[in-house]
Amino acid sequence: MLTFKGPALPGTMKIREEHETVVADGDALGRLLDDLGFHIWFRYEKYREEFSRPGVTIAIDETPIGTFVEIEGDESAILATTAAMGRSDSEFIRQSYRSLFIESADRTGPDMTFPSK
Repeated sequence: MLTFKGPALPGTMKIREEHETVVADGDALGRLLDDLGFHIWFRYEKYREEFSRPGVTIAIDETPIGTFVEIEGDESAILATTAAMGRSDSEFIRQSYRSLFIESADRTGPDMTFPSK
C-alpha cells in the first residue's frame, strides 16, 4: 500500500488529506522511487490490529515506543467513540510516530524498529 499523508490541519484532532493505493510490486515501487531521487530517511515497525464500529475504524498499534490507539472516521463519530471509551479530546496525540520516537527515552538508534531476535 502506498499512502500520501498531507500536513495536519489545526484542531483538537489530527485531520489531514490522505490518499492510498494498492501496490502490486513493492520492489518495482522501490526502484521507481529511487529513480525519482527519493531515499529512505526513516523506518518504523508496528504491529496493528483493526476493529470497526459504526462510523469509525479503530487501530491498535504496538510500536517499539509503546502501544497507541488510532481512531479514524468523521469528527463526530471519533468524539462519540472516545467518549464511549472514557476518554476526551484533551488526551489526543497529534504527533507523528517519528516525532514521538525522537522524543522517546527508549530511542536506541536512527529507526523505530523492534530489537532483532
